[in-house]
Amino acid sequence: MAEPFTTLVGAAAPLLRDNIDTDTIAPGSGPLKTKPVLTEKGSTTLAEELFANWRYDSAGNEIADFVLNRPPYRTARILLAGANFGCGSSRESAVWMLKEWGIRCVIASSFGEIFYNSCFKNGVLPVVLPAATVAELAAEALPVAPSAQFTVDLAETVLTTPQGRSIRFTVPELRRRGLLEGLDDIELTLRRAAEIGAFLDVARQTYPWAYPKG
Repeated sequence: MAEPFTTLVGAAAPLLRDNIDTDTIAPGSGPLKTKPVLTEKGSTTLAEELFANWRYDSAGNEIADFVLNRPPYRTARILLAGANFGCGSSRESAVWMLKEWGIRCVIASSFGEIFYNSCFKNGVLPVVLPAATVAELAAEALPVAPSAQFTVDLAETVLTTPQGRSIRFTVPELRRRGLLEGLDDIELTLRRAAEIGAFLDVARQTYPWAYPKG
């Protein structure tokens, strides 16, 4: 069982570039000169490799003006992104790296489909809002101060901004329930074992040819 997602409070890092692909989020190689770890959740190198080719120069030094290298956003829990975030290849490590960094919510006007589904499977909440709304959120996030905190309430599906605005968002109910209870796809399915069994009992009698014995 994963860590439940109920209410998230934290700063939001604005990275409003469109079409950021998973190869950029989780590069297979980069200036860190470390062996990429793309298949092991929980690796201590995952957070370091996040956006590595944007965060570090060719010598492996941090690039000061990249948003996640700026002190106010080093502890960001939310990422504000451009359209089609997480497009490209299907590497699940893009979500692992974001989560290892501490980001548990990504807000964008649209997502790559595979990345969007991978978020739910790994305890990260992807929120789709209009591009104009995301831009407004980024404007509130820029003057980061102790009070510039966003609150994401998944139970109520409400985002509260530092200025006190309440913005409703939608999440598929099955996915919302899984995050709230920390359940993966298998655990969600097992919750309906009785219904599945009842369906199979009827199906075996109605379509015996589809359920051969032995």
